[in-house]
Amino acid sequence: MERVVALVTGASRGVGKGIALALLEQGTTVHVTARTLTKAQAASHPQESGCLEELVEAADALPGKLTIHVCDHQNDDETVRMINSIRQSGNLDILVNNAWPGYENMVENNDFTWGRPFWEQPTWRWDAMMGVALRAAFVAARASAPDMIARRRGLIVNISFWAAELYEGNAIYGMSKAAANKMAADFAHELRPHNVAAVALYPGLVRTEAVMRAAEYFDLSNSESPQFIGRVIAGLWRDRQLLEKSGKALIAAKLAMEFGISDINGYCPRPLTREDFGDTK
Repeated sequence: MERVVALVTGASRGVGKGIALALLEQGTTVHVTARTLTKAQAASHPQESGCLEELVEAADALPGKLTIHVCDHQNDDETVRMINSIRQSGNLDILVNNAWPGYENMVENNDFTWGRPFWEQPTWRWDAMMGVALRAAFVAARASAPDMIARRRGLIVNISFWAAELYEGNAIYGMSKAAANKMAADFAHELRPHNVAAVALYPGLVRTEAVMRAAEYFDLSNSESPQFIGRVIAGLWRDRQLLEKSGKALIAAKLAMEFGISDINGYCPRPLTREDFGDTK
């Protein structure tokens, strides 16, 4: 049987790293991108809080095959060259658009600018989330789609969140995630005749490195490992009704219940709802 091939962007840490690990656990050939590969490189890039060395070490014990690409998604040419190299070596079945800059430097000069109103937001955050994150997702999908269309099978996943629908403390963040949802919806409309799916996917509270560093401020009782959403993506790929879900914003924990998927510790996270965010409409 031909091995499934996936590309996960922004996989040096957090959700992206967890998705890669979960797909490797399934025996998938996983390509990942990050701006830096080694700790030495990361030291010269203060915005990078992680590197791929830990992922490489963990992958050695898993049945899948890992290929790493140092890629700065601010550069369209780097993104396209990287995807073309994957396509030349075989098929590309799953694209996970996880790279989403703009979270860096939430505190600037001892000022927590992340939570400021839109008229006091630094413009660099707009450029990162809109000009880099969304554009990178579009460029990656644009480069990946022809191969999926030719084989009449493929899945594009935009990692999104409830901020697309509800106010989550930062207007730019909310707008970028709403655009990620719309991107998936319109991609799905154009890809459906070719039997290719596109979705937006919401994690819950994920135990990323950043969350665990501030664990005392979070209720982790219903949290998810970074691998959990990757297990759900694997389940989506196997789903015979995938095209019926295409174009939708989906909640990972709700899909896990449908697919009978649990987290790495055996726990089945409760799907978050609008009410969890104080929305009673």
